Amino acid sequence: MNANEKTLNTFATRVRQMILQYEELKKENSDLYALVAQHEEEIKDLQSQLRQEQENYRTLKMAKMLEVTDGDMEVAKKRVTKLIRDVNKCITLLSEK
Repeated sequence: MNANEKTLNTFATRVRQMILQYEELKKENSDLYALVAQHEEEIKDLQSQLRQEQENYRTLKMAKMLEVTDGDMEVAKKRVTKLIRDVNKCITLLSEK
């Protein structure tokens, strides 16, 4: 084997190695693009879930503000009863004069 044939064989071997490396990188690139697409979809799902949970939180907060507990009802009843007694006292005082 002369020097030219040896150089050609080395060159051919290196070209084959580069082609194999190119194919590996091409596959890796494809896998990475698929992974990025998967993560983007997951991010969209999580953002949607976050918006829904924020809406649920706002709704719950509003419901808590509007919720009337038994204790609140009792306090309100006592205040109304006291006001009625005060009005009755005033009516009685006015009727006596």
